Amino acid sequence: MGFILSFTDKFVAALSLWPFASFMLTLPILAYLYHRDGRLKVWSAAAAYLVVLYFLGLGCFTLYPLPSGTEGLGITYGIAPQLNPIAFVGDIYRDGITAVLQIVMNVVFFVPLGFIASRAFRMRFQTTLLLGFATSLLIETAQLTGFFWLYPYAYRTFDVCDLMWNTGGAVAGWWAARLLARVLPQAQRDEDSITTSPGFVRRSVAFMLDGVIVLVATLCVWSLIILITPNGLDVRFAEGSGMAWITLVIFVIVQFFIPLANHGKTPGGSFVRMTCETKERGPVMRVVFLAVRLVVIIGAFMYAPLAMPLLGLFFIIAHRMPYDYL
Repeated sequence: MGFILSFTDKFVAALSLWPFASFMLTLPILAYLYHRDGRLKVWSAAAAYLVVLYFLGLGCFTLYPLPSGTEGLGITYGIAPQLNPIAFVGDIYRDGITAVLQIVMNVVFFVPLGFIASRAFRMRFQTTLLLGFATSLLIETAQLTGFFWLYPYAYRTFDVCDLMWNTGGAVAGWWAARLLARVLPQAQRDEDSITTSPGFVRRSVAFMLDGVIVLVATLCVWSLIILITPNGLDVRFAEGSGMAWITLVIFVIVQFFIPLANHGKTPGGSFVRMTCETKERGPVMRVVFLAVRLVVIIGAFMYAPLAMPLLGLFFIIAHRMPYDYL
């Protein structure tokens, strides 16, 4: 019981970090689920956030608590890295049930990793084996190097036996997922399905992905301009107007020209498997539709505090955007 209770503070730390990590990862999680399943399922979303909790727990259990102070007695406070792969035999002989529980926990901690790899990502056995070993090696290296040299000394013991048990746990998780698949087969995915009636959440996810693309492209173009300009930029241009124009041009490309050439799919829309064109239109009407859509989006940005909530309310009532009526 004392051995189990020693993990309580680490689990509490993981739970404390979970809401913040979940919030930060909401966009990639939703984007991945739409990309994988073509729709957002409640159980899939819940499972994705539990995966976040699992990885937080794994990190806290293996690296927390962090040490205080800047001085130590050397490698893991004087204990050398354990490199003997059969040292666990002596540990069991010497420590009995405590050593056995330590081995069991090292296996159990990595069972979810193998299960996730097989069930969620459909990884093959060999890939899961490598993933389990690589993840364990990353953790053990962090322990050996004082959290990658964040601290001037290692504060936990590097143990080669942990690599074996952790990898074995990932393998066990993979087989558990395979056995579950015989009872609850995974749904077949239609990789080519594109929805023409996306909901508000999917539209928002696609738009935020497009926003990330616009931001990254703007920074890249801006950095390139600064690098190739021999005598620096004009002061007014450098103060912000230049970047604003670059952002606008890239935004128009992403929200108008790309969907015009790609059947109404922006880069973000392609990833979450949706098109902004809710019905078939002729060539002229497609241009008009995308132009009006672009104007509405830009206008919503210009008057964001009022326009954004109004657009959301309009969609909730009408189940479509204003430009969808064209």
